[in-house]
Order: sequence, then structure tokens, then C-alpha cells
Amino acid sequence: MFIVDRSAALIRPKQPFLEWLNALPGNDIQLTLDDIRSDCTVILVPEAGEPEDGISYIDDIADKLFEMELASWVEDEALWPQKRNLKLFWEWFDVEIHLGVMDSVSEDIHNTPSDHGYH
Repeated sequence: MFIVDRSAALIRPKQPFLEWLNALPGNDIQLTLDDIRSDCTVILVPEAGEPEDGISYIDDIADKLFEMELASWVEDEALWPQKRNLKLFWEWFDVEIHLGVMDSVSEDIHNTPSDHGYH
């Protein structure tokens, strides 16, 4: 096992995200909150000494995270909520900070930029 100099954040959609998703035009499958919270995004964040440090970092990148989460469900940006802000991010997502991250794989991690340019 290897100690990683990062912390992790788990991003989970909440009820308002589900309502937006289920109200999309042409959506014929009604999802549940359990459906959209079962396989959530996990991101590495700078190593945090306290959960508040991780939350502060999430505040700083919330706009990018919001776009990434929306894009993971709907590519058409015209269907995204137009007035996104930090308050709306926290209304739509729960964030769980995990301070310690361990790597059980001995091979190096290779970073590849995502399609949306978030690193």
C-alpha cells in the first residue's frame, strides 16, 4: 500500500438534480435517487488536514464540477440549468470528503485530461 498525497471527494447528486434529469425532454425512463447516487464521481483533491479544507477546494472548482456532472448525463448544454452558481451546486450535490487516500497498485498513475478539460 502507498500513501497518496491527495484527499478524495465523493460527489453525489441530490433530489433537485434528479428532478431536472427526469424532466428533460424525451426522457422516457424515470430514474430514482438511488439510481443516480449508486455510482458517483470521486475526485482527488489536494491533501486536506480537515474536511473543511476539502470543502473549500470544492467551492473553488464547483462550477467545473457542476458542468462535469451535467455533461456526464446530458451532452446538450442548452438543456443545462442556465443560472448555475455555488449555492445551486450545494443544493444539487452532496460532497463527502475523505482525508486519507491509499493506493494499492504499485504501477504509476497516468493522468489523462477529461473530455471537458478538467484536470
